[in-house]
Amino acid sequence: MKPEEGTMQSRARAMEALLGLLTDQPVIICNGFPSREAFKIADRPTHFYMIGSMGVAAAIGLGVALSKPQKKVVVFDGDGNVLMGMGTLATVGATKPKNFLHVVFDNEVYGSTGNQPTYSRVVRLDQVAKAAGYVNVERVIEREDLVYEFKEMLAKDGPSFLLVKVNEWVEDVGRVMHDPPVITQRFKKAIE
Repeated sequence: MKPEEGTMQSRARAMEALLGLLTDQPVIICNGFPSREAFKIADRPTHFYMIGSMGVAAAIGLGVALSKPQKKVVVFDGDGNVLMGMGTLATVGATKPKNFLHVVFDNEVYGSTGNQPTYSRVVRLDQVAKAAGYVNVERVIEREDLVYEFKEMLAKDGPSFLLVKVNEWVEDVGRVMHDPPVITQRFKKAIE
């Protein structure tokens, strides 16, 4: 489904809106199409692209947030990734990093492997995050609400969880053109 055919925006369009609001914040981006889309939209040294590692973007982001408390750390995640690494939500809730902003693009499918349905259709990930101890939790569909809530969460102490309902449409994107060691080295240098 193309973005104009549905009421929800595509993940790429939502991501583009958020990346336009960021400057030098570390951003950890989950594997699959989200990393590929973010790379195409705005490749920055402060972006850590997950290549083939599903379900651990939030855990890596948590580690960065705990080690760099003066920086707001943003995680771009997917519903399938969150479901695979559900225990990380509890760890975030328990450690309560004030500088942690977890954005979950929820299209209710495993988009990178053929659009098989995820359980986010029945398990409300925003409610799970709230129960786990995230301080600020919001669920949005419209672009205006997305931008407003993201700006608010950037300014607030977290941990924060923003669930963004998106459609299944994926733009024609290539691969991330950096090898994992290059991604790691430039990211580490950029956030020092």
